[in-house]
Amino acid sequence: MSTRIRKSLVVDGATLVTEEAWSAELEAKHNQIVEWLRSESLDGILIKRNENIAWLTGGAVEVRVLTPNETGVAALLITAEGKRYYLTTANEAPRLHDEEFGALDFEPVIFPWYADDTDQQALELARGQVASDTPIPGFAHTHLHHLRASLQETEIARFRWLGVETAKAVTAVLHQLKPGQTEYEMEAAVASALLSRGILPSVYLMAADERILKYKHAVARGNKIDKYAMINLCARKWGLTVSITRFAHFGPLPSDLEGKFRAAAHINAALLDTSREGTTSAQLFQIAKDAYAREGFPGDEQFHHQGGPTGYWEREWLATPEGKQKVVNNQAFAWNPSIRGGKVEDTVLLHNGQIELLTPTPELPALESSANGNNYPATGVLVL
Repeated sequence: MSTRIRKSLVVDGATLVTEEAWSAELEAKHNQIVEWLRSESLDGILIKRNENIAWLTGGAVEVRVLTPNETGVAALLITAEGKRYYLTTANEAPRLHDEEFGALDFEPVIFPWYADDTDQQALELARGQVASDTPIPGFAHTHLHHLRASLQETEIARFRWLGVETAKAVTAVLHQLKPGQTEYEMEAAVASALLSRGILPSVYLMAADERILKYKHAVARGNKIDKYAMINLCARKWGLTVSITRFAHFGPLPSDLEGKFRAAAHINAALLDTSREGTTSAQLFQIAKDAYAREGFPGDEQFHHQGGPTGYWEREWLATPEGKQKVVNNQAFAWNPSIRGGKVEDTVLLHNGQIELLTPTPELPALESSANGNNYPATGVLVL
């Protein structure tokens, strides 16, 4: 049973992914799911989580209505026999057909809004042991992050667009900052720049001055910018997620803060240089720990997580002392080493052995950073 999508992905009048390439992506993912079901002796899987629906449909489907929810207004069922369904309520069905599933070959299963029958319908359609990516009584709970870890070329094309456009939005806001602006105003400006591009912010960490130095997750609290401003965010489109952090300083940058940025860039380079196929989460954590010590900040890795792979979740896993997850080819990463006000964070791609920057900001100051003779990108502070 072949899987097709009857359209190309067109953004701003340009074809980002052709119908043929998009269909090939969907076919490969469908086969991946079916093969996994058979290997696990499962008759089907009920997929409810937004990131998994986005992954399986190649970013063509968005089922969220309540933005913070991990699930939306439809679920997918894939059976070991290769059948595909989407299950939803009657009030959601018209739009889902017209704008989400209409170009795909999923069979609809529809029920009244007051009688959500998703779980029972899935059991009846699959006729056997069914897994789910959310905990449900009677279903085997499973995770799919291992299936979506290695990105296909069509996903990479979407990721590149998202990274570039998010970086442009952040750069534009950074150049427009003024002393006296509040963290809330920074937040609003970033939201406007992203949403106008069809990109949805998922993490907002806007901070001014001493709050940048004090807190690793400085959510906006309305403080006014005096000298120092941070824009730190994650943003999503087509289910994919990018992370980026950028800074602006009014007047000369203090030398101690400049030194912390250089150190963070060197730690970032060490992590990027080690982000290679087969490297474990624990090995990456040790690399970060050793790099902090070399830079004169031993133990600072304890103050915050250092990041890890990204993709359809802000971090698919984190580098931890005992972590057993392994890096795969065509995997995206967002490392975020930080030292008391100095931080480097970008989204990159391990693509056939090479590190590719997905969130470039060429208008901003570049930091020199390298590891084992290899140069890696990092961005410093915009001085205004």
